[in-house]
Amino acid sequence: MNFKGRDIISINDFSKDEIIYILETAKKFDKGLRSNLLQGKVLAALFFESSTRTRLSFTAAMEQLGGSTIGFDTAEVTSIKKGETLWDTIKMVEQYSDAIVIRNPIEGSARLAAEAASIPVINAGDGSNQHPSQTFVDLYTILQTKGKLDNLSIGMVGDLKYGRTVHSLGVALSHFNVKFYFVAPEALKMPREYVDLLNEKGKKVIETEDIQKVVNDMDVLYMTRIQGERFQDPLEYEKYKDVYTVNLELLKNAKKDLKIMHPLPRVGEISMEIDSTSFAAYFQQAGNGIPIRKALLSLVLGMTK
Repeated sequence: MNFKGRDIISINDFSKDEIIYILETAKKFDKGLRSNLLQGKVLAALFFESSTRTRLSFTAAMEQLGGSTIGFDTAEVTSIKKGETLWDTIKMVEQYSDAIVIRNPIEGSARLAAEAASIPVINAGDGSNQHPSQTFVDLYTILQTKGKLDNLSIGMVGDLKYGRTVHSLGVALSHFNVKFYFVAPEALKMPREYVDLLNEKGKKVIETEDIQKVVNDMDVLYMTRIQGERFQDPLEYEKYKDVYTVNLELLKNAKKDLKIMHPLPRVGEISMEIDSTSFAAYFQQAGNGIPIRKALLSLVLGMTK
């Protein structure tokens, strides 16, 4: 498959075969080895919104393949503060780089950046909309820990309304034989459009507010943080921030091979006592950002192994 020059904006843009191809490509980079595959290439990392794992793993992936990274990690140091438009920022940045990765709090910003740029653009999160590179990390982690993507029961828990990672992951998993459990308070339920998509594809979807009723049926528990930055009313955030906590007591009758994932950061929704158990897959998940982002960068730059 030829991905050279392709933008990675939404998981909706990828077929099942393309998803599998990207995961297979990532396996080739999963040895931790450095190379000069991207020597002379420059990645512009434009993070208008805070990031730790995504920004650092893109930087590490680029540099481990011999490339270099420029960019910023806050809009405060950019000409956006002087009134420059996102369009003009992208047109300027493409003069200095071979690919762009962008995170912006405004939904649709990555698509706009891709329209402006003549080089590949990778969406690292646009508001509560999409986060496709994280989706590939999540799929890779499920495949790595469960050995398959079919015939699984996957629970998504917490902030499903604003959680862009669960939106993208739900769409990606719609290509596979998966049973979904969506666990969230009424105010933070999975948006109807995603539930309707899964129903149209014949997937079984169970929605509930009670995690205790369904946790023992899960093969994968995908935990999310209640995102304070998405709430306009701080009091509403305070109401929901501690609504779910995964601890050993909750998991006492869970499947022995249950894997718990989380896009991180966590702020109390997974007890630290889980970290040393076989359930924990979230730090492994964070580490998988390296092979996945190596694969994505090499593919869109037309420099695959």
